[in-house]
Amino acid sequence: MFGDLFEEDFSFISNNQCGKGKKSKPRDTEPPAPREFTNLSGIKNQGGTCYLNSLLQTLLFTPEFREALFSLGPEELGTLDDISKPDAKVRIIPLQLQRLFAQLLLLDQQAASTTDLTESFGWNSNEEMRQHDVQELNRILFSALETSLVGTSGHDIINRLYHGIVVNQIVCKECKNVSERQEDFLDLTVAVKGVAGLEEALWNMYVEEEYFENDNLYRCGACDKLVEASKSAKLRKLPPFLTISLLRFNFDFEKCERYKETSCYTFPIQINLRPFCEQTELDDSEYMYELFSVIIHKGGCYGGHYHVYIRDVDELGNWQLQEEESNTVEDKVLRDTENAKEVENPLAVLKGILSEEESKQMPVDQLGQKLLEKKGMSWNKKYRKQYGALRKYLQNHPQVFQFSPDENKVGLKEKYHKLPFKSDSQGQDLQSPPQKNNVQWNLEKTSTTLRDSSAGCHWFDLNDSKVQPIKEKDIEKQFQGKESAYMLFYRKSQLKRPPEARGNPRYQIPEHLLNEMNAANTELQKKRAECDSASHGIDLHLHLSSCYKFHNGALHPSFTWKESIVDLTIDRRRTLGDLRQSVFQMLESWEGDMILSIAKPLPAGLHLYHSLDGDELTLDGIGLADGADIFVWNGKEVGGTKVLTGPDHEPVIVNVLRLAEYNEGGKGQHFTESQHIIPCSTELGALRRALAPSGGIILKNGSGLGKDTKNWEVLPEEDMKETVKSVGLTDGCSILILDSHDQSLVNVSNGNLTAFTYDISWLQVKNFCRTDAEEKQVKITTTIETVMSDIKIKAIQELQLEEELANDSCLRPVSGNGKLLSPVPEDYTVKEAELKMGSLLGLCHGKSPTSTQLFLYFIVGSDQHTGPEMEIVVEETASVRECLNLMLEKSGLSGDNWHLRRLDWCYEAGEALSQENATLKELNVCRGDTLVLTEGKLPPKGFLKIPIWWYKPLNHMEHQENARDQVNGVTCKMEALEVSPAGEYVQTDMGLCYAGSIEITGEASLEDLKIQ
Repeated sequence: MFGDLFEEDFSFISNNQCGKGKKSKPRDTEPPAPREFTNLSGIKNQGGTCYLNSLLQTLLFTPEFREALFSLGPEELGTLDDISKPDAKVRIIPLQLQRLFAQLLLLDQQAASTTDLTESFGWNSNEEMRQHDVQELNRILFSALETSLVGTSGHDIINRLYHGIVVNQIVCKECKNVSERQEDFLDLTVAVKGVAGLEEALWNMYVEEEYFENDNLYRCGACDKLVEASKSAKLRKLPPFLTISLLRFNFDFEKCERYKETSCYTFPIQINLRPFCEQTELDDSEYMYELFSVIIHKGGCYGGHYHVYIRDVDELGNWQLQEEESNTVEDKVLRDTENAKEVENPLAVLKGILSEEESKQMPVDQLGQKLLEKKGMSWNKKYRKQYGALRKYLQNHPQVFQFSPDENKVGLKEKYHKLPFKSDSQGQDLQSPPQKNNVQWNLEKTSTTLRDSSAGCHWFDLNDSKVQPIKEKDIEKQFQGKESAYMLFYRKSQLKRPPEARGNPRYQIPEHLLNEMNAANTELQKKRAECDSASHGIDLHLHLSSCYKFHNGALHPSFTWKESIVDLTIDRRRTLGDLRQSVFQMLESWEGDMILSIAKPLPAGLHLYHSLDGDELTLDGIGLADGADIFVWNGKEVGGTKVLTGPDHEPVIVNVLRLAEYNEGGKGQHFTESQHIIPCSTELGALRRALAPSGGIILKNGSGLGKDTKNWEVLPEEDMKETVKSVGLTDGCSILILDSHDQSLVNVSNGNLTAFTYDISWLQVKNFCRTDAEEKQVKITTTIETVMSDIKIKAIQELQLEEELANDSCLRPVSGNGKLLSPVPEDYTVKEAELKMGSLLGLCHGKSPTSTQLFLYFIVGSDQHTGPEMEIVVEETASVRECLNLMLEKSGLSGDNWHLRRLDWCYEAGEALSQENATLKELNVCRGDTLVLTEGKLPPKGFLKIPIWWYKPLNHMEHQENARDQVNGVTCKMEALEVSPAGEYVQTDMGLCYAGSIEITGEASLEDLKIQ
């Protein structure tokens, strides 16, 4: 279950290539994060090692175990550097445990890695991802450690600290003979089910007696017979550290499944074990134990997460709860002055800087720079979000800071110069805590808040990499629930720590480990500095005005781009003033004002936007991004030419088209094209005066060239005061200039260019032939005179389809809603097919109709939504009867009780094609029309088919006052009739009855109709 951890018979003689001699590939290029405010280090979770992390932290915060392990030197354990030596005796597990403990105590990182330690166990990556039981790991780890320490002075570490003895006794009621059996233990396992708490469980185990009586008797060895007896257990020997495992997991025999006990189970912070011990005559202090670690399990019996609550016995961490911090800035200033331990308060930092200034005052910009040098972080990065701008913050504290008359310099008021901000009585810098035993720390991250006055109540929650302080009463939250206590660790109250161990993380650590941690911290600080510089460095491209000239509305380099640009790398936390100073140093010959403006390369050239100001602001604060272009100039002109800046004056490249005077070949329409650079703030009126002749007009095409263009749009007279930007002309857009004699091509009513289309450059063809494959789409370059058959062949080649498909395929335009329209005859040109540039065509199965054939849609029935729409190809000379028969045959219908109707503009059955002998061409049936195959025979020529309704008056109608009311009633009833699309009437009111229909000549009179 735990790899080779419990099989290490002779692990102290090892050639295993692991530990320090084996360098694993770094997972991250960035150095690990420094410790947080608690000053304690967590442990990284390798995927499922939270149980291991909790146990290791408990052992670390058992000072006696930690110091006993550190007392074993290289002469007994060997060194990790000697692993590769064949004859070296290296005890890997204790060495890696020593090294891990040293890292947790001294290495300035947020979380340590247990990879080297688990490799010394023999674990592979799969074992690290599996979660196991922490109680079992505790026993196996102790066993492996004992095995590793055989033959050293530390061979009895586990026994000395954790070994206890339980004695089981059976007392005969007749002869009083006592039979006893001793059991050694390293941890006690107590029941949780049906027990209120730890003390009750111990009482049941070591105070309550079990009796042998009635049918359950005991055979006494002295009496040599079955007798009544009592059985009990007592703690004979108590270890210095008592480990108690809670039986949270049980088995339900009824449901045949495991479950976790989540009921309330209390345990005390202090416990007196006298009632449970065999010897009770000693002083109470011999039996008093204090809780110092609680391993907590969150989840169910099949998985979950472990973390641990630990009491910091040696007060190595900084224990300060959020709610106990002062809410006022002045209180923080007072603590800075009296204790010199608050480094996060900007008041204290600024006052410390100003108190060191001999001239009493300094420029505000220089104060910001001093702050950056002292803290390694600018005001904007560290304080601006909470306290606002630096100058505003200084002005909000007039009782502390005093400005010069011109408000460019600031200093402390007189009374604050008398306060000792620089050093304490020992001469140490109060802005950073002293180094402990030459171990180098990241001083900014070391919390210097005052410790709690009551020793020993500093509890922390160590949850893998995360460490945070908690209150002692928070332990009560782990009495019950899915997140509850799982293992308890008590230490004897008699165990007192030496004063020199308090707050001293390097206490009893061997010198070689101190040196290793010092070197590691130095390397960490170096890497962090390098990483910090790399992560905050930005590359700027400086464009020097002396290397540019202004023409055509934009800036252009006088030389090559490379010769006109100077690259500069600078920390984004530096101020704009620092950037300006760096540029001054690079350009020693610069004279006069220096303005830095944001620039952007555009298709027309380099354009300038806003100028950078606020020298006290950081480059990050003003939004200066990596790779930004900065133009260095005097802010007025370049090469004697005034330069307009800002987004309103961006130069735009526009394609200007004019009708060609000579059209070679006479086919299609040709244009001349030229590019013009126009400021986007230019009014259209000025543009027309510059480009169009008198009386000319301008048309725009916002899609530019080579795109899916729509009709050209005329710019009306009322838009002449609009700017190029406001009408949507951007880089690449096209405008068409028409002279007065060309304006006949424009439909003035809608402002569109309709008399011709601009030279069609391409069409889109989509493959609809293969339904099992993805519908591929290609572009085909054409002109308006290209024949459709050529387009089809070229599309088949572009789509990489079989050449045989050319004989059984056709091109069908696709409408905007995706509907396939009627096929285009192959002998049509693009112009004859009325296709526009960018039109989408579908390559479909089936031959295209010839120029004398019609492609028609038809539906069966009066409602087009009830049946599918079908297609048919007929000769335009076919009669209506022939067309009807073909449609009946294709739809699988028969009989002569059918006729054809047109589909009207409402998409309903409209006019009937009553002349059955007339040709489709004579009746103006066109390609793409939809006909309706309608049931019912049409009346003979000259006859009408009229429906007859019989009106039966209702009872209430009989009481109407006069005949006029009756007529009105009939009218109302007639209006209620519904008429079907086929001309059939539907009865909707019981007062009207359908009598049938009659056929009558159209010349008959109303009297003839009544008689019939």
